[in-house]
Amino acid sequence: MNVSRAQRAFAAFIRDPSFPCLGAKGALRQGGCRVGLYGSLGSAAEAERLATDLGEFNESFDNNTKGLTAFAAMFPDQPPETEISFETSMWKELQSLHEHDVHAGQWARDASDDPADPDFSFSFGGRAFFIIGLHPASSRIARRFEMPTLVFNPRSQFTQLRDDGRFEPLKSATRARDIALQGDLNPNLADFGSSSEARQYSGRKVEDDWACPFHRKAP
Repeated sequence: MNVSRAQRAFAAFIRDPSFPCLGAKGALRQGGCRVGLYGSLGSAAEAERLATDLGEFNESFDNNTKGLTAFAAMFPDQPPETEISFETSMWKELQSLHEHDVHAGQWARDASDDPADPDFSFSFGGRAFFIIGLHPASSRIARRFEMPTLVFNPRSQFTQLRDDGRFEPLKSATRARDIALQGDLNPNLADFGSSSEARQYSGRKVEDDWACPFHRKAP
């Protein structure tokens, strides 16, 4: 596996006519999807490499605020075999990534650092990200990709779409497409501000009493 092959696989996944997320399709058309290739999900060593690449993505995003963009971190080695194992490895990776964030003391101003808070978003480099987890064992067809992948979406893009009046039509169309694909809507999906987005990251239908394992390190 090399980066070029990973990029082609990710592009083919998004371009598939049945893939429901119109925002991802737009980002791909605009050349805004970046891909990084790592080893095993949940590895502290890979988190250090990811931290470097995500930091560079952050810097480029500051200089290119037009259009949709996302960073896809792919982990082809030793893919988790179940949704639970993927979720465990995902949060381990995000915790390690947070530990390697040189700006960890500067949590994103537009997000809470409490994963139980409805206003929570994962922060890196002082920027809030909504994360979408993909993997082969996902029960959601739209999340079922050939290798474990974490897609980092800058939250400010969603804010801009709301300000422009484009977010609700895009959300409604995407959800309709997801229902057409799966037969139902992901029960974890919630409108912004009604529950913590941490419940949505892995794509698994988490329990009502589920508690996010992520903890912000002391500033």
